[in-house]
Amino acid sequence: MKKLTIATRASQLALWQAYHIKARIEKAHPEISVELEEITSRGDKILDRPLALVGGKGHFTKELEDEMLAGRADLAVHSLKDVPTFIPEGLELAAITERQDQSDVFLSHQFSSFEALPEGAVVGTTSLRRRMQLLQRRPDLQVKDLRGNVNTRLRKLAEGQYDAIILAYIGLARLDLLREIPHVQKLEWMIPPMGQAALGIEIVTGNETVRQIAMELDDPVTHLCTDIEREFVSAVGAGCSAPVAVNARRLIDGELDLRAMLGYPDGSKVLYEELLLPPEEAEGSGGRLAQKMIDDGALELLAEAEKLAFKDERPERL
Repeated sequence: MKKLTIATRASQLALWQAYHIKARIEKAHPEISVELEEITSRGDKILDRPLALVGGKGHFTKELEDEMLAGRADLAVHSLKDVPTFIPEGLELAAITERQDQSDVFLSHQFSSFEALPEGAVVGTTSLRRRMQLLQRRPDLQVKDLRGNVNTRLRKLAEGQYDAIILAYIGLARLDLLREIPHVQKLEWMIPPMGQAALGIEIVTGNETVRQIAMELDDPVTHLCTDIEREFVSAVGAGCSAPVAVNARRLIDGELDLRAMLGYPDGSKVLYEELLLPPEEAEGSGGRLAQKMIDDGALELLAEAEKLAFKDERPERL
């Protein structure tokens, strides 16, 4: 194999991730020339409303998958949190890179911390998962929609459109944007979404050469933990935009810590569960935890949450 083509979104962060994978492949295989195929995804085009209102799945992955299925790319690099649990026929999620810092981070030009926000402060996020957890702790806050790429969101914060915004730490760190913000606080209590801070390497099924190259990028511990998270999300039938938080992590002693939360976007009603498991019980634990929460009413809660999500932004039916 002399050339390998990577499909990637054209956003600044996605390109950082794709170039990172390109560099790793070229270092391990200097005989292979790696090229990038930049694609603008549906999720990058829809900036006038929350994706939770758009419907469907794979807003940030479908166009990349189409490129591979058409034979114009050999693999795609995704932020794993954007990858639906259903992978189209003809493709496979071959590898998951080592997970970095999964924190969500509080950013403000005025206030030193989340706790220092005054009553009624305006906080920006489009994520229903973040909205749920913010309002569960601080129901007095005004949580408002925040769309656009990272630089656009930071500009809106600097302009004073928000008192604070919440973003993923890892993207800001990779783009070296944290030093521009006066007040930065990792929200250690906030449970991340499935796959946050890991990259998913998707390939065309049947290409053994590309599979072997992809597998060299795989981190077994991250793969195990994110498989558990994805199993949980699949079992409760939640899309990437649903108010669902789930995180599995391997502790120092080898035990698995598995946390999950789901509920109303306004935080008024939530279900929370946490399991500590020995390594030998890790397999299938995402499904077991999901079933426990389903028995406690998770599916009904999520169905109601979908009706409540962004209800003020939905057009009225005539």
